[in-house]
Amino acid sequence: MSKEQQPQDINENEQADEKQIVDENIENAEQEIELSPEQETIAQLQEALNNAEATVVEQRDSVLRAKAEMENARRRAEGEVEKARKFALERFAGELLPVADNLERALQLADPNNDAIKPMMDGVDLTLKSFVSTIEKFGMKVIDPQGEVFNPELHQAMGMQESTELAPNMVMAVMQKGYEINGRLLRPAMVMVSRAAEGGVNIEA
Repeated sequence: MSKEQQPQDINENEQADEKQIVDENIENAEQEIELSPEQETIAQLQEALNNAEATVVEQRDSVLRAKAEMENARRRAEGEVEKARKFALERFAGELLPVADNLERALQLADPNNDAIKPMMDGVDLTLKSFVSTIEKFGMKVIDPQGEVFNPELHQAMGMQESTELAPNMVMAVMQKGYEINGRLLRPAMVMVSRAAEGGVNIEA
């Protein structure tokens, strides 16, 4: 072998040795990567656990959504029941108003100086007071605006009269009392409204 060929042969031998070392390292790494049966079991259990946790999260979200929907449905149902109850109560209360009107009318028309009918009128008055007390327990309220400022939301003006004693736009007389139930107008009070002698007032304002 010539002297010129010796360095090249040395380089080729070194490269061969390095390749062999690399191959051995790769083989060792592959052997290290291979899992034992216990490690494979652990890996499978971990994967199953991850899947189970994902399922639990999904089911929990579904349960929460279902619970929220049930709560909304319950509230809607309660609202409908409450509306139905109030509507039924309003209709019933409306049918009772003529009873109160008749009792009041009987007291207004009776002669207070007639001793013969005084006991009967006392009974009518007591019946009216008991009736009003009873309906108030169910949310009804009497509207009796005598001497108050005219309110078109609660009062219905049946006419106007000039008055020197009352300021304009005041309720001079109540011809028929009104009623509210649970804050809602059941029937407006029918009233007579005062006006100044020199002109009228706008009772619709």
